[in-house]
Amino acid sequence: MKKIAPLELFLWRFRRNEKDVVNLYDSLSDLMRLATGGDMLNFGYWDENTSTPLLAQKNLCEVFGKMAQLDSDQKIIDVGSGFASPALQWHGQYNTKEITCVNINSEQLKNSQSSISKNDFEKYFHFLNATATTLPFENKSVDRILALESAQHFKPLKNFFSESLRILKKDGKLILAIPVLSDTQKTSIMNLGILSMTWPSKHYSIDFVKSLLEKEGFHINDFQKIGSNVYEPLANYYLKNRESLKNKILEKYPSYVEKILYKSIQKMKQVSQKKIIDYVLISCQK
Repeated sequence: MKKIAPLELFLWRFRRNEKDVVNLYDSLSDLMRLATGGDMLNFGYWDENTSTPLLAQKNLCEVFGKMAQLDSDQKIIDVGSGFASPALQWHGQYNTKEITCVNINSEQLKNSQSSISKNDFEKYFHFLNATATTLPFENKSVDRILALESAQHFKPLKNFFSESLRILKKDGKLILAIPVLSDTQKTSIMNLGILSMTWPSKHYSIDFVKSLLEKEGFHINDFQKIGSNVYEPLANYYLKNRESLKNKILEKYPSYVEKILYKSIQKMKQVSQKKIIDYVLISCQK
């Protein structure tokens, strides 16, 4: 039975250092896996044909991959790669020849290898335990850098952007999928309620992310707000199926964890409807 002390939530919320990010995912990744039945760690993209969180997560990977314009001959870096399920999906869709999964969480990297066949692992995948803010790659050596719902944890974000610019080839692209605060809500952090504790990443605004990318030297060539396809349908699914999901969660977590999750999801839906939070996809070019 996994336990999460309220003090830990408090420290994750205010420190948000790399050790806290590792502890966060070590503690809570199983919560998402139990709720979705898969190994992807993103909120998902929901449309009229999406019936489950796992399908939504695969949809988000597909939408993200299309924006990234992935190709078999590219050298691709997936930063904050989780359990490598997105990388495995992109490899299958685009016949990628080289994907390096970068993750500060060594335990996730170990688990990632078990989900990939030995032949594919040896031929197409590399796993690197490293921080996003000091990427151990040569200058101008990478075609695509992908950060699928991970950059909100990178601190300082400026360093990740500058490192990405350094290692990208000419015309290379950085693609982000990132939860954000809305532009227009200057005091929206005060309206997050329980999310200010249970959303233990940096609360970047849309304007901040865009301006920082441009300041670091990137040109933004595609930008999409997709919050309405992320938060509300996910919340609706959980609220509709709470009892069955609760039973799965209680197999591994104490009841108070599910109660906190339930209240957080309710609040997530409310602040999404009020346009306090959003979710953006950004493609930018060197």
